[in-house]
Amino acid sequence: MNNLIAMPMMLPILAAIIFLFVRRYIRLQRGISLLIMAANIGISLYLLQQIQDQGILRLDFGGWEPPFGILFVADSFSMILVLTASIVTVVCLIYAFSSIEPAFERMFFYSFIQLLTAGINGSFLTGDLFNLFVCFEIMLLASYVLIAFGGRKGQLRESMKYVIINVISSWIFLIAIGYLYGSMGTLNFAHLSERIAEQGQTPIITVIATVFLTVFALKAGLFLYFWLPGSYAVPSPAIAALFGALLTKVGIYAMFRTFTLLFYHEPAITHTIIGVLAALTLIGGSVGAIAYKDIRLIASYNVVIAVGFILVGLSISTQVAIEGALYYLVHDMLVKALLFLLAGMMIAVTKETKIDQMSGLIRNYPVMGWMFFIVTLSLAGIPPLSGFIGKVLIGEGTLQAESYILLALAFLSSIFVLYSLMRVFLTSFWGETMISTDEEIPMKKGWLIPCAILTVGTIALGLGSESISLYIQDAAEVLTEPQRYIDAILTDK
Repeated sequence: MNNLIAMPMMLPILAAIIFLFVRRYIRLQRGISLLIMAANIGISLYLLQQIQDQGILRLDFGGWEPPFGILFVADSFSMILVLTASIVTVVCLIYAFSSIEPAFERMFFYSFIQLLTAGINGSFLTGDLFNLFVCFEIMLLASYVLIAFGGRKGQLRESMKYVIINVISSWIFLIAIGYLYGSMGTLNFAHLSERIAEQGQTPIITVIATVFLTVFALKAGLFLYFWLPGSYAVPSPAIAALFGALLTKVGIYAMFRTFTLLFYHEPAITHTIIGVLAALTLIGGSVGAIAYKDIRLIASYNVVIAVGFILVGLSISTQVAIEGALYYLVHDMLVKALLFLLAGMMIAVTKETKIDQMSGLIRNYPVMGWMFFIVTLSLAGIPPLSGFIGKVLIGEGTLQAESYILLALAFLSSIFVLYSLMRVFLTSFWGETMISTDEEIPMKKGWLIPCAILTVGTIALGLGSESISLYIQDAAEVLTEPQRYIDAILTDK
């Protein structure tokens, strides 16, 4: 049964290889892609339930028990993210079927989507730092190709910047891993946690922790987000939605895992730095979201705001704050994908990217207009939509920790989110329509259905938050009680 833990990574890799030999059979690639993601959803749901019954699960590759071998670990935190990532990927694939150019589909588009998914899921599941690096690189190599699909001048410029930044951060990541291994003699998460706890977090370990924080901040867009808005604005809508929903979340996951399991002994240093960076990210993202009129840049800066908001929960690191951050993380993965897909639809029907060059769209496309209104309310945290629970819990956590500046900035950022997206809604969807009946581009079902799924998802997640509360609480307990993770990995089966 534990072999299932590897399937969310192995199945996409297998599919990517198969697609190399069936390049011309696009319908077959589409069908297999959906089947793989559906299988991952089913596996994730099954494993989530098994975790509640049996505790944290692990898979030791080759029979080598930790800390000596490679292993995958399934706890509630990782499996919730695998499940959400699989749902988002299914939706984006359905959207891509109706929006991606046929020439791209014949250039191994679906292979690279599967490799991207494999890297993301592997990052969530791996139980050691080196394989986290490997899975990061699988994800990034696929994203290097996907961001350049199209070959437009602006796209190539931003893709070069994206590649250079990530290559530099990966180099720093590898150096940090080397220093940590040299200091501790292991890279297994549980073994590292045990050894750091035994020896104490010495100044050298705190310095190494700061290097890891720099790496993950670059990858997540925490303060060091200068590369992000332009890079996420240039790909096609389906790819941009995957990037906006999933890529920064891998960096956020790595930060949560390392700074709750490994480097949690000097919170006055490490977590204070995270809190300061989160505050600066909230400020910078809020300014960017209202400074631009390009709908793609507005969506990208809203990604930045969410990164800052989620990591406020990590900087506080109480049970309540972590629960709020996890609720908001799941919400943001779904709703950011929806925001980028809707932005792509707006551009597709108007052939414009600036919001002041669009007007009256709700008269021609009322369903799209009201879905955009719902995503606006959800991202702003208006009840009963999915963003509300996470914001309330993070607010409660900051109050308990008496971090009033973070509390103020977190909720001021919600006002900026609401303002930035309501400005889009009022400018682009209301007023005199700019599209005559003769010029109206028919709304494709392949565009509407994926967006409708995510819209229903944000409503259902808000109204049915109790249905996932058991899993969120369990994930938060594992993050705040590292001994549970250590015992599950280092205790003999």
